[in-house]
Amino acid sequence: MKPQRTGLAHLLHSTRYSLNGLIAAFRHEAAFRQEVALSAVLVPLAVWLGQSAVQVLLLIGSCALVLVAELLNSAVENVVDRIGTEYHELSGRAKDIGSAAVMLALAYAGLTWSVLLWQRFCT
Repeated sequence: MKPQRTGLAHLLHSTRYSLNGLIAAFRHEAAFRQEVALSAVLVPLAVWLGQSAVQVLLLIGSCALVLVAELLNSAVENVVDRIGTEYHELSGRAKDIGSAAVMLALAYAGLTWSVLLWQRFCT
């Protein structure tokens, strides 16, 4: 039976598991590393580019959304691969849906950055 932790002990263990997940994604997922590298450039740029706190949050939030979608997609892929290597329609569908989530997050980030760049430099 899993120990029941509450309060600060639960928070500390949950934080450790989350950090382990970030480390695992960075070590084993090339797409996540690429998106982290891009975010490392874009987040400081967002602080400079945004003309209000809301704009800065939109720009940084769009980067965070891509990272979150990539983490979830990687989790789905790992679970599917753990179950088995043979092709199954539902496994393929699960991976495709995870990939679609990343694509939508990237499209949203691209649109957000494009609109705010246009607003800043072309109007």
